[in-house]
Amino acid sequence: MTMSTVLLTAFEPFGGESINPSWQAATRLDGVDIAGYRVAARCLPCTFSGSLNALETAIADTRPTVVIALGQAGGRPDITPERVAINWNDARIPDNAGELPCDTPVISGGPNAYFTTLPIKAVTAALQQNGIPASISYTAGTFVCNHVFYGLQHMAARYGIAKSGFVHIPYLPEQAARIKGAPSMAETTLLTALNIIIETCITQEHDLRTAGGETH
Repeated sequence: MTMSTVLLTAFEPFGGESINPSWQAATRLDGVDIAGYRVAARCLPCTFSGSLNALETAIADTRPTVVIALGQAGGRPDITPERVAINWNDARIPDNAGELPCDTPVISGGPNAYFTTLPIKAVTAALQQNGIPASISYTAGTFVCNHVFYGLQHMAARYGIAKSGFVHIPYLPEQAARIKGAPSMAETTLLTALNIIIETCITQEHDLRTAGGETH
């Protein structure tokens, strides 16, 4: 019997960093079995021109039923499952190919936004119950993370992906040590968190109906 697959994508380092915590953590879980699913980790280029092609190749190769895309959110103190991806690129810094798109669509003619299909309230609650800082985010930015999140949701129906979405994670301590006041999260905590996120996404059929959102 063929085991179902969770595709876990992450990014190469960018913005002058020598590491990216998303890939540092994701690569540790490649080939691991969680809740009856096999994890396949793939590293995406941090480029607007190449990331979606690499994502589609990874999806075509692994044929996952769940896709969790990870990215670095330096400055955030907690793990943040993303609610929405917007059809907009607006880069503050060049990507790893030197591209600096300004006010362009991710996919021409696509809808203005896509929502996650991961059970992000259940994920956030499970992380918090295990003592891991977590909160839902309502903006994935306008850099390559949002670009991949939007592209992923656009591909989901075509590839029969039941659940898909994006999760941002903080700096690792060795990154934050170079930036005064920057929050961080230890790699061991990130690995525990990813196990919880993956298991919750697999086992939670419907998201929690609990009060949330933001008041500002």
